[in-house]
Amino acid sequence: MIKLNLKILAFSSLLVTSLAYSQKTDQLQTKNNVSDNALLLKAKNDSVVAAKKKAAAAEIAKLPKPYNQKENAQTKIAELVKQAKKENKNVMIQAGGNWCIWCLRFDHYVQTTPELKALVDQNFIYYHLNYSPENKNEKVFAKYGNPGEKFGYPVFIVLDQNGKQIHTQDSSVLEEGKGYSLEKTKTFFKEWSPKS
Repeated sequence: MIKLNLKILAFSSLLVTSLAYSQKTDQLQTKNNVSDNALLLKAKNDSVVAAKKKAAAAEIAKLPKPYNQKENAQTKIAELVKQAKKENKNVMIQAGGNWCIWCLRFDHYVQTTPELKALVDQNFIYYHLNYSPENKNEKVFAKYGNPGEKFGYPVFIVLDQNGKQIHTQDSSVLEEGKGYSLEKTKTFFKEWSPKS
């Protein structure tokens, strides 16, 4: 009887050990599968990010570069304010840089959309205020409340004919898909045109 009990105990012990080993093997296999899936997902995401960066770089390369990194922005804006007063226009400052795809897209959109180009040419002296590692124009941006820090780029600063800042516009509200909304952009320009 003791031998039978020992055999049963030994068999039970072997069964429990076998189940525990099997369970641990399943856990390791599940952990390895999760790890493999995470690596595949990361690789896929890295590949998507790389493809998007490449496409953005190609788009940036094709678009005109309106920002002058070497220009003295303070002096230029003072000249433009004088011109705006003579021509009864406001000054529209588009702050950003040649590195900024959304800045270049907006400039290109305005320049190639006759309705917008006419609206801008009729009502504004337009200026591209550079912000880049080479020239951050810190004094000029500080004068206008550093709007790039709050809104990103591009950001618009509207000056009246006397050089007084009358509005700062976050560009994201003008976006639509991978570009800009014609109606929202027209409304923005009309709203900040000089009143006759």
